[in-house]
Amino acid sequence: MLDPVDYVRFALTLFSILDPFAAIPLFLLLTEGRSNAERRRTAGTAALAVFVVLVIAGFSGDLILRLLGASLPAFQVGGGIVLFLMSLSMINAQLSLQQQTPEESAEANDRSAVGVVPIAMPLLVGPGSISATIIHIERGAGWDHKGVSVAVLGLICASIWVVLQLAKPIGDRLGRTGLNILNRIFGLLLAAVAVQIFANGLRGLFPALG
Repeated sequence: MLDPVDYVRFALTLFSILDPFAAIPLFLLLTEGRSNAERRRTAGTAALAVFVVLVIAGFSGDLILRLLGASLPAFQVGGGIVLFLMSLSMINAQLSLQQQTPEESAEANDRSAVGVVPIAMPLLVGPGSISATIIHIERGAGWDHKGVSVAVLGLICASIWVVLQLAKPIGDRLGRTGLNILNRIFGLLLAAVAVQIFANGLRGLFPALG
């Protein structure tokens, strides 16, 4: 197992990447006219979909890296770049193209299972969160490490469920400006994490840099 601080850091990093507060405007738009019970079901579907996708990605990370012929340090460098690009968009209070393209946004209104697509994917789960999950799980070994990591994922997804459940009061209270401020704060935190992941990857690829 890793140090407990590493799991806390992973939880904070993943929550910043997923950033459910950024999903609130789209969630309210796509569930407009629905009852509170339907909104709760949609929030639950989105949180469960995020959990399932990240667990599958995390446990298949080793296979993915082997198929690609990539080392963990190389994946850290690539993942760090993706996360940094996402953080720049968040600082500008915008959705990055890594989260949702204009075509996906236009198609969203035509889908019924909006909890899975586009809220869970690609709005919440994308290359950034998948990369961060794979990097974290590959850093440790043993079922204890994997079990704690899954528990952290469950906690984060439960937090997403709570935020989406409260989307209406949160949106009414904070307004667009308040949500943008939160996104910028998460963006700054994510930028720092992205640089650290990138640096760790470079040290792994080029030990002389250490």
